[in-house]
Amino acid sequence: MHEIIRLVNRNLTISLNMGFVIWQIIFPLIYIFVAGFAYTALIHQVPFGNKTLDYPAFIATGMIGFNIMNSTLISGIIIWNDRRHGMFEQILVGPFTRAQYILSNVYTIGIIGLVSAAMITAVGYPLFFKQVEFNVLTIPLVVFASITGSILFGSIASIISTRLKSSEGFNVVINTVFLFFAFVSTAFYPAQGAPPILSTAFYFNPLTYLVDVVRAGIFGYFNGLVATEMTVLGIGATVLFLVATKLLSKLEL
Repeated sequence: MHEIIRLVNRNLTISLNMGFVIWQIIFPLIYIFVAGFAYTALIHQVPFGNKTLDYPAFIATGMIGFNIMNSTLISGIIIWNDRRHGMFEQILVGPFTRAQYILSNVYTIGIIGLVSAAMITAVGYPLFFKQVEFNVLTIPLVVFASITGSILFGSIASIISTRLKSSEGFNVVINTVFLFFAFVSTAFYPAQGAPPILSTAFYFNPLTYLVDVVRAGIFGYFNGLVATEMTVLGIGATVLFLVATKLLSKLEL
């Protein structure tokens, strides 16, 4: 366990620099306070379950899920840089195993996902506090979404980093994939009212499930659909994590 903690500390040290922290706060602020209020003229209210939300409240809670996803890019970047600069080999010839390396990445993205969710919740709270309905399920739902979402998207980033060999290919693929996840989801606008093809595509996107579960926790709304989304999110995170683990365990030195 001591070795895993050392690797987690190393991952956090090289990832959480001041520039990253500022970007993780400033970027969502632009969407929440600029786009949120600017689009209010076009989108007055948004349905969510049995509630009707103001658009700033809708996008503020959506940005919680978006930021969780965005922060897990770190997992792929760490693996990519370790391979590119020979650090992966150095770690394995030291007192560390592949299993410890993999677990350290899981813990890293879990920690970053929870911290990211907490930051954006604090920043966006003034926008949705009037419509908040906290209950006994609020914290479990938000924590579940944060952890499973972090593992799911972190696994996707890890898989991409193990399959590509050029830095240009890595940057193009990972940014394209995460851009699709960001905008073909319910993070920025609801599925209701969207063209049928687009609204269907929303539900092939794991970010939709992550965002919906976070909103369900914050706005106190839980039904069979949310339970199904949690199940899909959990299964998706498990499957992708196993795939990422297998690829990392076979990664050539």
